[in-house]
Amino acid sequence: MYLSSFIHRDDLFDIAERWLLGRLEPDDGLRVTQILICDGFVLGQTLEAMLRVLLERVHGKVFKQKRIQFKGQLRDAICSSPLDGSARIHDLVRLYNTNPEFFYREAPINGSICIDDENRLLGLYRVKRPRRIAEKANRYVANWIFRLVQNRAKEMAWERAKDHNVPLEELITPQNLMDSEFVRAEKDIAKMFKDNKIQLDKSALKIDDVGGIKIVASTEKLSLLEKELSEQLNIRVNERESFSGSYQATSLVIEVVWDPDYVCRRYMDLRAWRKYLNRGLSEIELKKGLEPLLEGSKPTLKLELILSTFPDMVESELGNSLHEERIVAQRDNKLYRGYIPMNVEFLIEYLLAVGVCPHTNIERLPIKIWGRYLPDTVIDHIRALYGMPDFDLFC
Repeated sequence: MYLSSFIHRDDLFDIAERWLLGRLEPDDGLRVTQILICDGFVLGQTLEAMLRVLLERVHGKVFKQKRIQFKGQLRDAICSSPLDGSARIHDLVRLYNTNPEFFYREAPINGSICIDDENRLLGLYRVKRPRRIAEKANRYVANWIFRLVQNRAKEMAWERAKDHNVPLEELITPQNLMDSEFVRAEKDIAKMFKDNKIQLDKSALKIDDVGGIKIVASTEKLSLLEKELSEQLNIRVNERESFSGSYQATSLVIEVVWDPDYVCRRYMDLRAWRKYLNRGLSEIELKKGLEPLLEGSKPTLKLELILSTFPDMVESELGNSLHEERIVAQRDNKLYRGYIPMNVEFLIEYLLAVGVCPHTNIERLPIKIWGRYLPDTVIDHIRALYGMPDFDLFC
C-alpha cells in the first residue's frame, strides 16, 4: 500500500513491503507508531484547513464544525438540513426517519461536518479507517497479483505448447488443467514472496483517498470552484472522475502543500500529545512537539475532493447509491479471491493496529503471505496487542 495522503508514505511503504516479504526489523513497531501519530495529525489538520478554504470560496458564509464518529450523525445532519428539493428527497428522508437503523447508523466514520446557521450541510471531511485501508489494499493487491498469476499461467501454457510443437493460439487446454495451472501459478507467486524475489509496484498499490473532503453546493457553484482550483498555487488537480447513474458526483485527486509551521503550532496549542499517551511513546517524547517526527517528510500530500449537489448527497447516503452498499459491492466484485490478497489485508490491518496499540515491541509477524489463515487469526493477534485475553466459553 502506498498511502499518498501520508507525508512519510515512502517509509510506510518500505515497512509494508518488508512485512509482506516476511521481514521484520527491531524498530518497525516504533517507526509505524511514529508515522501514524505524525502523519495522522498532519493529515487531519490539513483536511480541516483545506475544507475551510474551499467552503469560504463556495459559500462565503459563517459555518459551524462538528466532529462525527458514526454515519448516523451524518445522516441525521442531512435530514436536519432545509429540504427545499424534490419529492424524492422528502421521500428518502421520511423513509430514513421511519427506520433509521436500516441505514447503517452505527457504521464508524472519523471526520467532521460543517453546517451553517440554518443547519444546512455545507461539507465534510473524513480520514479513512484502518479496516477500510486494509480492504482497499486487498483489492489493489488482488488486481496486481491476479495479473502476475495470469502471466505465470500463460507461461505454463506456452511451455506446454512448445512441448507439443504447436502455436499457443492452437493449444487446446481442458478447463481442469487451466484451473490446476492457475493454482500452481498462485503457489509460484507465493514462493516468490517467501524467497524475497518480488518487488511491489507503488503505482499499482497507490491509495489516494485516505483523506477525503466533500463539498455540497449547487451545480453552478461546484463548476466555478473546480475552475478556480487550477488558480490556487498550493493545489494541483492530478485526476478527475465524473460518476453518473445511481451514484452521481465528481471526484478529484488533489495534491496540496501542507504548512509545517501551522501544523506544529496547532499540535502544541491543542495539546494534541494527550491523545497519544497510550500509543507506546513516552509523555516526555510526545511533549517535544511534532518537529522531531517530521524528518524525511514530503512537502505535499494527496486528498480526494468530492463535489456533490445536495440531492446527490441525499441519494448517496439514503437512496439507491447508499455508500455502505457500494462498499459491499466492491468486496463482492473482486477479480481474484485467492489466499494471497486476503493475507495482505490481514497483514496491513495488523500493521495499522500496531501503530495505534499501547506498545511498540513486535516480536514476530503473525501473518505470512504464503500461509493460509482465518479472520479469527488476525483478530486474536490484534487483541493480543492490547493485552486482551481470549474469551473461550468453555475451559
